[in-house]
Amino acid sequence: MIAVDKNRPSPEWIESLRRRYPCEKEMDRVFTRKLLRRAGPGYSPVSLQTLCDSLQNLLKTQLDAPFEIREPRWLTGGASKIQMAFKLDWSQPGVGRSLTPMVVRMEPAESIVETSRLREYQIIKGVSEILPVPPVFWLDEHGKFFPYPAIVYGFAEGVTKPTSGVANVSGIGLNFGPALRKPLGKQYVEHLAKLHTWDWSKADLSAFDVPALGTQAIEWHLNWWERVWEEDSNFDIPLLRLAALWLRDNMPSIDRISLIHGDYRAGNFLFTEHDQRISAWLDWELGYLGDFHSDVAYTTLPYLSHYAEDGKTLLASGLMPVEEIYEAYEKASGLTINQKTIDYYHIFQAYRSGVIIIATSYRPARNGKTHQDLLLAWIMGLGYSSNGYLRDKLEEVA
Repeated sequence: MIAVDKNRPSPEWIESLRRRYPCEKEMDRVFTRKLLRRAGPGYSPVSLQTLCDSLQNLLKTQLDAPFEIREPRWLTGGASKIQMAFKLDWSQPGVGRSLTPMVVRMEPAESIVETSRLREYQIIKGVSEILPVPPVFWLDEHGKFFPYPAIVYGFAEGVTKPTSGVANVSGIGLNFGPALRKPLGKQYVEHLAKLHTWDWSKADLSAFDVPALGTQAIEWHLNWWERVWEEDSNFDIPLLRLAALWLRDNMPSIDRISLIHGDYRAGNFLFTEHDQRISAWLDWELGYLGDFHSDVAYTTLPYLSHYAEDGKTLLASGLMPVEEIYEAYEKASGLTINQKTIDYYHIFQAYRSGVIIIATSYRPARNGKTHQDLLLAWIMGLGYSSNGYLRDKLEEVA
């Protein structure tokens, strides 16, 4: 038995996890890098000037004509990455001299979700042909110019919630109000259908391993989250162990592979209020190739929903009743939803939520590795709501 200090993981323990939970090559690199750096220094505040200097150095390698970084400012929202908004005065290819609003999105020392900036960059670039997303410009895959890996993309206009509304962290429980639900809900489902029926094989997704038809996609994904639990958890929770075993024993087979957003819900899209149009889809970092049921199940989780004004109708992601989402999705996509598979992914998504909220919220906050340690400590309490749902769903199916 290997003695484990998760705050100073040994090379032997890291290798044991890699063997036990094989996953995609790029994600293996991300997780391994996280553990190898864990014993190093914690997060220290990064100034706007540091980010501007880093950006300046990156752009010198990308642009031939003179440029100027203007109006840098912090961009709030989310619980995972450090973001700076700015305007770039530059000679944009095919456009000429322009002042373009942009965003730097950079990792902290450790995050509530450890992901790949390369994968995020490739997804956004690929889906731009079918969905409203911010344009991506440059990538610092390994943190050569910035303190940590980063991407630079265009600033998208819009809001995540009505200007007169309120919402919890990251849009959970967001109430759009009766006037916005119908127009936004229609686009919401149509965009998901477009994503899942898009021919991703023509895009550059070289940072993704392509699973075989059958159960390989979900097996890789279970390896992903079981490995994260082992890396980050502070104490054992038998319910999550049981859920992982049940998920292994009941993996559904697939006969088509779709690109999955991985965090498709209210709070992760922007909309413009004057025309009630979804203007940009954000937070693609959890994307992968797999079963379309995964996104459909995630967006219909009860703890990401709220009741309508009648106090009786549960609105999935604050937009429409669950059955209406299923019906509208099947009509828009031409795909058939299997309710047994939805039940499976409801359990999987609740399990994943438990891993993220209870394990990976704890570890970077405990070790001072993030700029949002207080927020992550607060988020940990939400894990027991998802665990309560997980317990009920396991009792229901088992």
